[in-house]
Amino acid sequence: MNAIIWNVRSVNTKKAFERLVNMQRQHHCQVIGIMEPMRDPRKLERYRRKIGFVQAFSNVSNKIWVFVDEDHGVDVLINSEQQITMKSTNMDTQNSYIITIVYAKCDPIERIELWDSMYYLARDMTSPWLVAGDFNVIMDEEEKFGGLPVSLNEVTDFRHCVNTCNLTDLGFKGSIFTWWNGRAGEDCIFKRLDRCLANIEFQEMFPTIEVNHLSKTGSDHSPLFLTCKTDAIPIKKAFKFLNFWIKHPTFKTVVKDNWRIDFSGDPFYMFNQKLKKLKKALSAWSRNTYGDIFQKIASLEEVVIVHEAEFERNPTLQSRQRLQKVQADLIRYLTIEEEFWKQKAGMNWFQDGDRNTKFFHAQVNGRRKRLQLNRIKDADGNWLEDNADMADEAVRFFQNQFHESTIPTNFRILEYVPTLVDSVQNTKLIQQPTEEEIKYAVMGLSGESAGGPDGFTGASITAVGHN
Repeated sequence: MNAIIWNVRSVNTKKAFERLVNMQRQHHCQVIGIMEPMRDPRKLERYRRKIGFVQAFSNVSNKIWVFVDEDHGVDVLINSEQQITMKSTNMDTQNSYIITIVYAKCDPIERIELWDSMYYLARDMTSPWLVAGDFNVIMDEEEKFGGLPVSLNEVTDFRHCVNTCNLTDLGFKGSIFTWWNGRAGEDCIFKRLDRCLANIEFQEMFPTIEVNHLSKTGSDHSPLFLTCKTDAIPIKKAFKFLNFWIKHPTFKTVVKDNWRIDFSGDPFYMFNQKLKKLKKALSAWSRNTYGDIFQKIASLEEVVIVHEAEFERNPTLQSRQRLQKVQADLIRYLTIEEEFWKQKAGMNWFQDGDRNTKFFHAQVNGRRKRLQLNRIKDADGNWLEDNADMADEAVRFFQNQFHESTIPTNFRILEYVPTLVDSVQNTKLIQQPTEEEIKYAVMGLSGESAGGPDGFTGASITAVGHN
């Protein structure tokens, strides 16, 4: 399922409508939900035909329009001033889910009515449930740039509603900000007012959900492009140490605090437990310290563009200082991004120089394409292309490869194997390495790649070892 959720701020503008039509042609969405369309309800049918949908719905205030394709049967469950909730059933697969399109009031008191209706829905909710739209409130202070301080009461009410309804923010790609007030300088405000939420059942139905914040062309809000697939297999990413971590002043403190274990045991077991504990600590520390670097870059680029335009219009010292501050933040994250892709590319021969993010990214994508497995041949010579079939065949192959039906008892063949190592050489081969030899080997590991499945690179070991 593909969907577009967008506060168009009046779809009667030619630019916004043309973009809506182009997005539908490009993405072939099954659902489009728009907020603040034309006030005239008679134009709903006209735009339904132009966009190419069979079914169209409007809420009671005509501030939410929902278009659904012909392959889905729809039953409207709730139609109120701030939302429209419907049950959608795919006529081919008979899979059903609940979708709620929200356009919340700006006033926090009036939004309570919306929160109460969501509580009512969630009380007996057992179906997959998607809630998306313009909530007109943020969930965290990081989701706002500029303007007055955040009202904690509004944030708390929204968080309580999301948690009580057992909903989860689906995350996003792109800029964190989905709304801009259109001003610059001290009056410039960015917020994340639009988002997609879902319960566990919806996420299990569509395990590879992805939300993209598109550009704000045609409106002061970003369209949310939601892609959902049922056939893709979710991949749990393994831990990977990122070398730019070691440059942060608190990195070694995190390592020291989490390297201690309050019980004793076998040295190898202890070492393994320490690495496990450190992985979790570093992952949490990285999320809190850096966040998603790609989302940070997208957001900072948006802010820089606004401040550059303001400085061109009003080249004062104050506007220059604001511009330099956001530019410095952007440069810092661009440097981090370059280091990330350089490490992913694993090109040890490359010398430091100008930014080559696209070059490194191309190397990584090229390697991914080479490592992709699109089909395999089974034991009977048949080609398998389905992911589940290929996985089953791989398990069968290696089970047969490493399974013995009979245990050999005659080892006379070993008498014909020539002896190539004398006793002196054998003594040297089996002797334990010294601590200096181990340290020399470990410190000589490549800084850009991990020596094993634990994800720790040579740079991480060197940074901690020299401490």
